[in-house]
Order: sequence, then structure tokens, then C-alpha cells
Amino acid sequence: MAFNAAEKTAMAQALELARRGVRGANPLVGAVILNNDGAVLVTGWHRGAGTLHAEADALANAAAAGIDVRGATMVVTLEPCNHTGRTGPCSQAIMAAGLGRVVYAAADTTSDAAGGAAALAAAGVETEGGLMAGESRDLNHRWSAAVRESRPFVTVKTAQSLDGHTAAADGTSQWITSPEAREDAQELRARCDAIVAGTGTVQADNPRLTVRSRPGTADAAEPQSQPLRVVMGTTEVPAGAAVRGTDGRFLQIHTHDPAVVLSGLHARGVRHVLVEGGATVASAFLRAGLADELVVYTAPKLLGAGTPSFFGLGVSTLTEAQAWRFDAAGGAFRLTGPDLRLQLEPTPENNEPTIGH
Repeated sequence: MAFNAAEKTAMAQALELARRGVRGANPLVGAVILNNDGAVLVTGWHRGAGTLHAEADALANAAAAGIDVRGATMVVTLEPCNHTGRTGPCSQAIMAAGLGRVVYAAADTTSDAAGGAAALAAAGVETEGGLMAGESRDLNHRWSAAVRESRPFVTVKTAQSLDGHTAAADGTSQWITSPEAREDAQELRARCDAIVAGTGTVQADNPRLTVRSRPGTADAAEPQSQPLRVVMGTTEVPAGAAVRGTDGRFLQIHTHDPAVVLSGLHARGVRHVLVEGGATVASAFLRAGLADELVVYTAPKLLGAGTPSFFGLGVSTLTEAQAWRFDAAGGAFRLTGPDLRLQLEPTPENNEPTIGH
């Protein structure tokens, strides 16, 4: 059966809904439910790891509004999952709701979650995929790469001056950006499984790397919900360093190789890493091609000299420059107090295979 005009319009809407989510351990997904006349009944999207998937969110919104979706069509940007993770399988939720048809963009190719379309079809739900599949693949191309490479999704965050320095010539770096920017960065910490810094940052700034309710207050989160605090480097972290804490959520990995760090963290179940550890560590992840998201807080200050935000990327001529693009899913750019917050992702070099959620 060919896709009709209402389904095509709904898929474009679902992709826009997906962009409201946050990048990290799971892909961005949106869903729209249509009645038999093609009118939108309800929508949903995935808000991050541990929250309802887009399909379940749309169904929950329908139930809350008292909308009967039996026989309706769901249009979703990824094939519904068929496994139980932090949430239940979306294929089973769709069956239980009595939907008559499911249209999805790209197929799920993960070994643990694949098979949703087949399960739906076997249960008598009309199922068809491939509508705007390229757009869906592009939306989640770096998440797909992380899953394919069996490593966590990596967010690199830096705070810099207008002329691209993370510290002044004398090494001072606290604080280049405003309290508003630092508070915004707490949200990045809160949605990650682990925060990575280097031994140089630990020695210079003695950071805690914890999630706080607001700057200067005690930890708001329970110890078990705090991200794992990870220091990479061969210099031993001092016993009294703040990053060690007392909750057992500290790990030092004695290497300068980002790939080794990510492999070890993936084996521990970490699926989203925030790299927050200074120019040396950030540059190492960029140089290795292991940065999936870049968040830059730029203060309206000029230092003239100091530590550059990134260095040693192996770029000797303009044609070798790393290509990044503003990420519409993250708002691309906005002000946080007086500072400019930029969110970017690497430009895809080719159409990478889509992996589901």
C-alpha cells in the first residue's frame, strides 16, 4: 500500500517532534496518530533515556485525553522496538491499544530490539516502512554510529572566551562563563551516565563533577543517580581530590586513549558520556573522531592569549578541517545569560545505516 498525503505530512511532523528530544543514550523519535480521515488525533516524542518512547508517549497522551485510537494509524520516525529495556516494548503497546496501521521511517537493525514490524504484522496490524527514511537516518546518524561501534554516545562540552580560549595566559579559567551558563551545563550532566575529565583538569580546578540543583549548593541527586565520575590519565588522582567523593561513583582509567576509555565504560553499561575535562581531553576525543555532539558556551570576553579550546587535531590546511553543522534538534544556538550556547554535530560523510531504539 502506498503512503497517502496525510501520512507524508504526519511523518514530517513526527520528525519535527523528534527534534524536541535530547541527544544521548537513545535516538530522537517522534510519533503522530491519525484517524481514518487522516486528521491528527494525538502526538508524542521521546524525551530521553528512561522516559516513554515516542509511541508510548503518544498512546499515553491519547489515554489522558480520552481519545479512542482503535483502528487508527500511527506514523513514527523509527520502527517500533520489540524489547524490554528501561521501558516496555512499543510493539506490544501498539497491539494492546488496537491500532490498525503503523507507518515508520527507518528499520530497527539492533539485535536486541529488532522485529517490531514483524511482530505487529503477525498480530494483524498493517505495517509499512520506508517513508522519509533518509531524513530519519540523518537525524540520528551519530547515535547510530555509536551503537554500531559498541561505544557510548559522546557529548563534548567546553566553555571559552570569544577568541577561543579556555584559560588565560596565566592558567586561570574560573570562571570564563556566567552562572547561567554553568547552571545550563548542569542539565547536560544530569542526562549523562558518566562525566569524563583529565588529570590536568583535576589538578588545576579540583572539580567535583557532580549534578547539583544550582551552583554552590549540595548535591540534589541521590548518590546512585549521580553520573559516574571518570578521570582519564596516568597521573594518580590524589586521595583528597573532590572528584573522588565518598559515594563510590568514581573511576580512574589510566590511559590517554579515548577509545580505551569508551570501551571500558561501555562494558560497564554506560551509554552516554559527557567530556568536560579541559582542552587536552576534548581535543583527544575530537582528534579520534569520537565526539558525537559539541556544546560550546562562549563568553563575550577577549583574552588575546591563553589555552586554546582545541588543539592538535591534525589539521594542516583548510581542506582538512573537521566539518560540523548546527544541530536543529538542540536549538543550535541561544543565549544563556550573557553567553552564547552553541550545539553542533559532525556533518555526516555518507548515509549510515539507521539503528532503532
